[in-house]
Amino acid sequence: TLKHFILRKQVLDLYRQAARACKAIPDHSTRRETLRWIRDEFERNKDLTDVVDIEEKLKLGRRELKR
Repeated sequence: TLKHFILRKQVLDLYRQAARACKAIPDHSTRRETLRWIRDEFERNKDLTDVVDIEEKLKLGRRELKR
């Protein structure tokens, strides 16, 4: 659906923002570990289809990124 298409773009944008934010971590091993955690979280939630669930995960991801 159109809503899923829009949410997919938002999820990809969030992933890119999170990956870019990892570059600010000075310690190489911590940076790698954080990026692995981000990838794992997105991978774990890749099969979500319910719009409400996806929107809630996006909100949570944006809050985590701000911290």
